Amino acid sequence: MSGYKANILVVDDEPDIRQLVQEILQDEGYVVNMAGNAEQAREMKQKQPPDLVLLDIWMPDTDGITLLKEWGEDKNFIAPVVMMSGHGTIETAVEATKLGAYDFLEKPLSLARLLLVVERAVDAHMLQRENAGLKQQLAELTEPVGRSAFSERIKEQLKRLAQHDTRVIFVGESGVGKELYARFLHEHSGRKQGPFIDVAVGSIAPENAAVEFFGKEVEGVIFPGLLERAHGGVLFLAEIAGMDAQIQLKLLSALESRSFLRVGGTEQIHVDVRVIVATRVLLEDEVREGRFRQDLYYLLNEVIMEVIPLREHSEDVPALLHFYIDYFVQHEKLSFRKFSMSAQNFLRNYTWPGNIRELKNLVQRLMILGAGDDIELTEVKSDLSTVLDNVAEEPEASSTPDFFQLSLKEAREQFEKAYLEYHFERNEGNVAKLATAVGVERTHLYRKLHALNIKE
Repeated sequence: MSGYKANILVVDDEPDIRQLVQEILQDEGYVVNMAGNAEQAREMKQKQPPDLVLLDIWMPDTDGITLLKEWGEDKNFIAPVVMMSGHGTIETAVEATKLGAYDFLEKPLSLARLLLVVERAVDAHMLQRENAGLKQQLAELTEPVGRSAFSERIKEQLKRLAQHDTRVIFVGESGVGKELYARFLHEHSGRKQGPFIDVAVGSIAPENAAVEFFGKEVEGVIFPGLLERAHGGVLFLAEIAGMDAQIQLKLLSALESRSFLRVGGTEQIHVDVRVIVATRVLLEDEVREGRFRQDLYYLLNEVIMEVIPLREHSEDVPALLHFYIDYFVQHEKLSFRKFSMSAQNFLRNYTWPGNIRELKNLVQRLMILGAGDDIELTEVKSDLSTVLDNVAEEPEASSTPDFFQLSLKEAREQFEKAYLEYHFERNEGNVAKLATAVGVERTHLYRKLHALNIKE
């Protein structure tokens, strides 16, 4: 959903509060609707389903707690609700949380906390919506594409592994599809009805890692972490080598005992989680260099699955090209185009430094920016010219690029998406490194990646 702006409904009987919150959130790029009482809120909810609700507790007709309970019984309503109150008490906050409120804000509102809570709630909702869409697509997306000897062999091995709760380490270059194979393993296991929680370890700031993994308790209010959310299913840790040393120790203890303490908590939380990890680098080398705990490595290293680069099973390239064409036609409503035979043959012999992720991005660019039913060899070479140092002939001079015909907003979005995807790939999917490379503050960068539908 490139360029999508989250829709926030502000429900408060005080006009000054509504106006203030509206101005703050609109400055941040959100679409804001307002309601002065519960009845108006019900109408706005029906008219334009929100991505987030900021709901005052004390209102003249129906109080916010009653409205929260009413909406909680509506199975079609999945937007997070953040409660607001000028007379907040711990009891009220606990009651609201038990009824499903995402968080609780006290008046007078702190600008920094308001923006932080809104951003987190919107991100959580977008992830929930995305996961709902992914469930619909799982039949397509959890079956790795290809009929090469490698593809058939690894799928058969994963089906056998799926019958056991063995911990698995997927090793392979960036973009080879390690997460896809992990999802395939999950979908064929006895845990397939449970959650599949995936996290890019490098995207978690060390100072936030303990709360992210183990959750927290604040005056009786519980915020579950990744391990709790993965209970009964799988926790998939991408690029595990980037994990902070202190979290390595805590994770080791949690996996050995199948229990842990939340940050600020006093009661042991017991979980049943299968941990699957992925890495670009050899963990034994990281252990040797002292960057990864040896005991955690041995705990995780029950089975190693090597996912070879695309250049080593290039016979799968035509099938992948056809798959992603169909995918973008169906899910992004792009116009159908097909690769000519000469273009397919050329791409079978291309080295694919970015592997399947690079192939997917290439198909998307050519479908967005190109014209005509056929994708010819010259168009492919032109697109890849910046990385094809070994191509003898120069790409043919192109005419005026198609995106010159777009509006400035559309052209800027296309450029930003291609620019950030390029640097994201170069920085190995690490948001912290990406923020430094492109000179953008990390909080704003997360919002930009989400708006442009760039996945970690």
